Amino acid sequence: MTHGSTARIDTLDSLREHLQWAIELEHATLPPYLCALYSLDPQRNPEAVEVVGSVFVEEMLHLALAANLLNAVGGRPLLDAPQLLPPHPRPLPHGDRSLELSLVPFGPQALEMFLRLERPAPPGAPAEGDAYETIGQFYAAIADGLRRLCERLGEQTVFCGDPARQVGAEHFRHTAGRLVQVVDLASALAALEEIVEQGEGTARGGVWDGDQDVFHPEREEVGHYYRFQELKLGRRYQRGDTPQSGPTGEKISVDPAGVHPMRHNPRLSDHPAGSAIRTAQEEFNHTYCAVLHLLERAFNGSPKLLGVATGTMYALKAQAQALMRMPEQDSAMAGPTFEYVAPEQRRWSVGDRQRIVVLRDGPYLVYGGVPLRRKRKIVSAEKHALTWKTGQPLETEDTYALCRCGHSASKPFCDGTHAVIGFDGTESAGLQPYKELQHVHDGVGISAQRVGELCVHAAFCIGRTRPIAAMLADTGDSDVRADIMGRIDHCPSGSYSYALERGGESIEADLPQAVSVLEEEDGLAGALWVTGKVPVLRSDGLPLETRNRMTLCRCGHSGNKPLCDGTHREIGFREEPPQPGPTP
Repeated sequence: MTHGSTARIDTLDSLREHLQWAIELEHATLPPYLCALYSLDPQRNPEAVEVVGSVFVEEMLHLALAANLLNAVGGRPLLDAPQLLPPHPRPLPHGDRSLELSLVPFGPQALEMFLRLERPAPPGAPAEGDAYETIGQFYAAIADGLRRLCERLGEQTVFCGDPARQVGAEHFRHTAGRLVQVVDLASALAALEEIVEQGEGTARGGVWDGDQDVFHPEREEVGHYYRFQELKLGRRYQRGDTPQSGPTGEKISVDPAGVHPMRHNPRLSDHPAGSAIRTAQEEFNHTYCAVLHLLERAFNGSPKLLGVATGTMYALKAQAQALMRMPEQDSAMAGPTFEYVAPEQRRWSVGDRQRIVVLRDGPYLVYGGVPLRRKRKIVSAEKHALTWKTGQPLETEDTYALCRCGHSASKPFCDGTHAVIGFDGTESAGLQPYKELQHVHDGVGISAQRVGELCVHAAFCIGRTRPIAAMLADTGDSDVRADIMGRIDHCPSGSYSYALERGGESIEADLPQAVSVLEEEDGLAGALWVTGKVPVLRSDGLPLETRNRMTLCRCGHSGNKPLCDGTHREIGFREEPPQPGPTP
């Protein structure tokens, strides 16, 4: 296609290209809004925090709407890529090059940038598919292209995407806006209208966006452009106000002293490698790129990860605010740089092979379609452990997230609660291999090996009469020996293993590649039992020793994270039934 302000969207490929630009456009607004938001002291500037925070959340909604649109027409949303994070200051993707987005603290410069970004299209302004002057004109070009293509090719041909990739309200519940699932022309136009009206007010030139104010439900909400006008002019809009009259309602104040003086457009290269500020900036960039990775997965077949992605943003807040308390050589404070971290530097996010990744202070990410099922411990009338009964498989996406903090309302799945409660998931399990830690106890025809640090107190080793350690002296009796072997095979953590002779190869049960959600006696919720040598990577990308079986903590209280240490039994951890979400 030829680029230019009048470029028409006349092919499906052109439509998909423009919708990817829309994703990049909506994402481009996020770093500037986050810098302004995190620079504000919420105690001294609560109204400004409300305004910038509400706009940021709605931009996340717009990003999801743009991804729904692209998925609906058979595209593949791309977010975890270098072009999403070029150096700041930067222009809007394929927009008016004179508008630059910068990383600056809240203040007059940030307000003018936001007003320019969100300004409504002038009356009668033409649709612009490239080099657009306003966001509204860009989306008008997409709407025109959709109508033309549907008229020429038919809606069924245009909307050829997999409906399962649509993200719905059940995945994103943090905004007053509508997360439209796009399946046809009518829903596509509704999604575009939602984006434009939340940004610049109604298409009829009003200041209101049609939603209720998130923070003040008794009030109607004004568009992004007019929210920033309220902060600039010091008054709220009230019913009867127009774009021409300006806001005439109650006063709204901003305290300039309640803003961290963050350095404008910081870069990693401003500080030497290994310095405290640069190290903190690099950590922030790793977290932000993890968010992009999760968003891309969420929009490409794993929509439940959207909640995990938004939850991970809470970690960004703490990291950014810590940076803004770090003084630089002049009077400025440090700030986040939003620079791209290549996947190979993250290690854990590369490839689609089966693996489990521990997210820092977050959930377990399970890649590669590893089957998930429940297993219930079968016990005797005297509560002695006998065996495990496998239940029905749980429905999962190709990539899914399992709760690690113990507080999700959707157990065993993560719902982002870890971020809200400030879960400390610091990993303390060592990296020493099993053979270096094991204690060996020999019997006749069997050599039992045990690593006490891995014990989860499942109690198969205790038995109905006496523990394995006491039975080894009688292993000349093959029945006793077989009993020990069977008990060890049922040990979920692999704390116990055995060989036929000291130093011999360990004999392992043939376990499938799977994750099992364990339920113990009396309804106790147990560990996550990982079998079949599924690799587990720590949050720093280093692998735990890959074993045929291991148990991961899901109560959030283990002293050997991410491994289970049996604390769930001490605290009486239980899995409440999942709470139904709101109807889309």
